[in-house]
Amino acid sequence: MASRTALEPEIEAEIANRASVEAAVANALAIAGGIDAADVEVTMENDQIVLTGTVGTVGEIERATAVAMAVEGVHSVQNRILLGGPAINERH
Repeated sequence: MASRTALEPEIEAEIANRASVEAAVANALAIAGGIDAADVEVTMENDQIVLTGTVGTVGEIERATAVAMAVEGVHSVQNRILLGGPAINERH
């Protein structure tokens, strides 16, 4: 009978890696020019980064995908970001 504890370090490592990739993508979006990522959430589902939330322009949606794809460890991005906030150049 296999011990369940033998799998725990692998599961913990996977969760830590997932959190690390999510954090790296969120950070990349936060510092990237041309996108206001304040209302964008980054999660990872089945080895795929999922972006949700709202931005002000279609260009920001496209930029979010490009920025996320450029992060090390990201192999696939599903962009569910919607238009909804003020455009980045309209903020005061």
